[in-house]
Amino acid sequence: MTHDHIELSLEQSLDHCIKCNICTAACPVSAVTDLFPGPKYVGPQGQRFRMPGQPSPDESVDYCSGCRVCNEVCPTGVRVMELNTRAKAAIVEQNGLPLRAWLLGYQYWFGKLACGPLAPLANFGASNPLLRTVVERTVKIGRKAPLPKFSTYSFRSWFKQRTKSQASKTAAVPDGSQSTAPGSRKQVVYFHGCSTNYYEPHVGQAAVEVLERNGFEVIVAKQGCCGLPLLSNGAFKQARSHHEYNVEQLLPYAQRGIPIIGTSTSCTLTIKEEASELLGMHETAVRMVAENTYDIFEFLRLLHDRGELNTDFKPVQRSMPYHAPCQLRAHNLGRPALDILELVPGLQLSESTAACCGLAGTYGYKAEKYQIAMDVGAGLFDFVRASGSDTAVCDSEICRWQIAHGSGLEVKHPIEILREAYG
Repeated sequence: MTHDHIELSLEQSLDHCIKCNICTAACPVSAVTDLFPGPKYVGPQGQRFRMPGQPSPDESVDYCSGCRVCNEVCPTGVRVMELNTRAKAAIVEQNGLPLRAWLLGYQYWFGKLACGPLAPLANFGASNPLLRTVVERTVKIGRKAPLPKFSTYSFRSWFKQRTKSQASKTAAVPDGSQSTAPGSRKQVVYFHGCSTNYYEPHVGQAAVEVLERNGFEVIVAKQGCCGLPLLSNGAFKQARSHHEYNVEQLLPYAQRGIPIIGTSTSCTLTIKEEASELLGMHETAVRMVAENTYDIFEFLRLLHDRGELNTDFKPVQRSMPYHAPCQLRAHNLGRPALDILELVPGLQLSESTAACCGLAGTYGYKAEKYQIAMDVGAGLFDFVRASGSDTAVCDSEICRWQIAHGSGLEVKHPIEILREAYG
């Protein structure tokens, strides 16, 4: 689908807007600030006043967090989030990519530099109030926003070392990839993403162990950032190169029918839908990779439906609150993590009804949006604290960092809980 065809498709969707205002009523951002007049106003209504290829006439569109709640509730299927995101991209196209958006969009460079031996020093700087204040005043990245902590080792370094210890069993995989081979012919490719690689390698370790407990050889292919931080900041040209690279690396596996599994709902949504829809990348290779990509609990639920999931779980006598992130709901998959974790004896999860945690990717890191993000997430923070648990559960890394920041609780990926159940 060409750029012109995307524009036409979005233009045609405007005619489906019946001005019911349900999107504005459901919008978590417009509920807490007057700076964002609502999805309908800056989306389908504002689109009618934009010239093709021109930026939004109302730059309040920048206050759209891209959470997709409007898409979920629209009774006629208007693609409001896509309209707003493309309006942001038109502003970037006209004015260039601001320094702050560059820093947030290319955050993986900081991971490459700071993950490893330099992590303690980098984490000290990232938590230093004076340095954070200087950064806020110079590039407008909020001094209180929850920056993740760099890990002293990367997921890929852990996996490489683990693979070496299983060298006698290593299967043949494309150059640059790594693989474990626990004696099974079943294979999956793990797309770990930036956050697991540089900040939370323990999430990837849990994923590998759970997949191996289900008889799969885990392959870690060459991969780059999914490009979502760039997409959400309107940097479409830059995001395109990231998606093209990942498609090139993942296509050989998709062609062989090997599932591509991710633990980041942001990454999997980008590969499955977001990049292709926003960038108009609908080539056969892109579709094949998208159709072969699964969120990890989506995949585990498929195994369970086929009677292939290892359900030899040990009791986990705990009660914890659970939040389904916006990106997961955008998959229209239901709650696969809850479906699987309810099989664990003794485990009780109570789901929040919050629409969004507020951070929304890079949105809440921007100084002028920090308080908006906290106000959006306030109800979720209250719910988590009121649970009486010392741990919450959430599929998205961004949401985990925000919930921990707002509630003071430890927040885990559900795959960590499932690994615990396997013992």
